[in-house]
Amino acid sequence: MEYTRLGRTGLLVSRICLGTMNFGWQIGEAESHAILDRAHADGVNFVDTANMYGRETGDGLSEQFIGRWFGKTGHRDRIVLATKVYAPMTDWPNDGGLSARHIIAACEASLRRLRTDWIDLYQMHHVQRDTPWEEIWQAMETLVVQGKVRYAGSSNFAGWHLARAQAAADRRNFLGLVSEQCKYNLLTRHVELEVLPAAIELGIGILPYSPLHFGALSGALRKQREGAAGRSVLHAPERVEPHRAAIEGYEKLCADIGEEPTAVALAWLLSRPGVTAPVIGPRTPGQLDLPLTALRTELSAETLARLDELFPPVGNGGPGPEAWAW
Repeated sequence: MEYTRLGRTGLLVSRICLGTMNFGWQIGEAESHAILDRAHADGVNFVDTANMYGRETGDGLSEQFIGRWFGKTGHRDRIVLATKVYAPMTDWPNDGGLSARHIIAACEASLRRLRTDWIDLYQMHHVQRDTPWEEIWQAMETLVVQGKVRYAGSSNFAGWHLARAQAAADRRNFLGLVSEQCKYNLLTRHVELEVLPAAIELGIGILPYSPLHFGALSGALRKQREGAAGRSVLHAPERVEPHRAAIEGYEKLCADIGEEPTAVALAWLLSRPGVTAPVIGPRTPGQLDLPLTALRTELSAETLARLDELFPPVGNGGPGPEAWAW
């Protein structure tokens, strides 16, 4: 396993992050524990969840599954544990968002579900424009001082949100954001305009989620031809059909270089500036095989250029304002 620093911190995390959104929603507890066992055995030390995962069938089932796995295995000290706050957990008015009240209450609830004394990375699941940053950072500082949180991160922030959040943290002499979890893959490259440049400048590590675009980049067309799509390609028609020509070229490129599409998509992300670790969401232990292979997959300059042809960056390429200006 390869490890790298999380943003500008001294914390070492695996270059593959195990995402657990499927826990409780797509798979049960036994299957979830089997995936955690396999990831741990392969050296994956970075596990990402959220209080809302599994919410439809119970109260934060993903966190509960992880907590019971910690109790069963005793592996808590080996895991860099990330969870999130923002989504409403009930229909009461103060049970969601980023108020100081909700941040602290949600953290306490996550700690109980996760059966742990601390969260390594506490991420804001979305920006809340009408809550002052002074209030947000006051709550995060309280949790850090209490030893319940080690680092703060964000998810689904725009570039200017990262800048404003960090400026507010700097005024308080607080570490501020160390990571941004955003949707980023070959088919979704909008974050290259401003989010990535801002994160790199501020020392904020990028954690791409949906690295396979809901399975569209995992060999979806080949699986359809083989009659093996099923659950392996989530929402295949609406995810694949708008990009069929590019995906056909992509799968041909992967076949020509002798690599699996999943490994190529992840290797491309791992090669991108500012990326710490793609967040993957396997539904079986075996679905960890290709992501781990991606760590050993080197893409040539010619292959990278061809990927840019198939999946061109937004605008004229590069960060803003060059992407849209002279």
